[in-house]
Amino acid sequence: MSTSPQTTTTLTSPTSTHATPNAPTPVTFGTIDVDGLKIAFREAGNPSNPKLVLLHGFPASSHQYRNLIKVLGDTFHVIAPDYPGFGNSDAPDPATYGYTFDKLAAVIERFLAIKGFVRYGLFVQDYGGPVGFRILARNPDALEWLILQNTNAYEVGFTAAWDGFRGALWKQRSPETEAPLAGFLTHDAIKGIYLHGAKAPELISPDNWESDFAFMQRPHAVRMNLDLFYDYRTNVPLYPVWQKFLRMRQPKTIIFWGQDDVFFTREGGEAYLKDLPNAEMHRLVGGHFAVEDNLDTISDHMHRFYAATVAGIRKQTSNGQA
Repeated sequence: MSTSPQTTTTLTSPTSTHATPNAPTPVTFGTIDVDGLKIAFREAGNPSNPKLVLLHGFPASSHQYRNLIKVLGDTFHVIAPDYPGFGNSDAPDPATYGYTFDKLAAVIERFLAIKGFVRYGLFVQDYGGPVGFRILARNPDALEWLILQNTNAYEVGFTAAWDGFRGALWKQRSPETEAPLAGFLTHDAIKGIYLHGAKAPELISPDNWESDFAFMQRPHAVRMNLDLFYDYRTNVPLYPVWQKFLRMRQPKTIIFWGQDDVFFTREGGEAYLKDLPNAEMHRLVGGHFAVEDNLDTISDHMHRFYAATVAGIRKQTSNGQA
């Protein structure tokens, strides 16, 4: 594969032995009130450490980071919230609470402020991108460094799995256009999202899809997810805005891209390099939830990248050598 000279490329197969030398950090669980909603979160690491935020995707919650957060807490103060309607956060009735990406972003932005996360590294996967990019658009100086993992910001990034969204639901919302997409919310479909493209499925815990599907049985969960399926259309017109943000700000960025994602194409990952030519790219043997069977690779490279590229530059700046 050809890349720019500044881009590091790896095609990594998963292993079952974690290579990070430090012992896993204890993870704590809590909730805080954000404008009348109980927002649940996982947290690890010393609060004096550099801040790191992990934003989850569909159909998951902070549970998708249960392993990663343990091995990042040695270096970072890590937090992973559950969006409203997801995981252990409150899930108000969609009849009275509009589930949109604008609202998810506003709640998480307020959550981070309450928790004292003023400047931080940001790890975004899937839905984490639309949520995170909205937050950064309002407060770009909050971003210290960026970690991208299978989250879309380019037209070329959509796989054929989106045809029913783009070709039907987003053009005319109706029971007829919603019905096929409700299939993504079934047990077998959720399981398939985790296993599609995985080269080491034995490393992927069934707790993932069993937990996600259990939450899908809550009152109004299907309606909430269909509302977000429809609102996802609002992300696409913002892609040029997010691309401009990346192009103009040039944040220190490391990209991990599962090469066989059911939702997002390989080309969608490559597209970031047009706007972030100095980003470090790792093309992973894996799918949508690449952390599941590429934990070692992602953790080790995040530690190294931060130490060499982010912390090193911060130290130079504080010494007046930037």
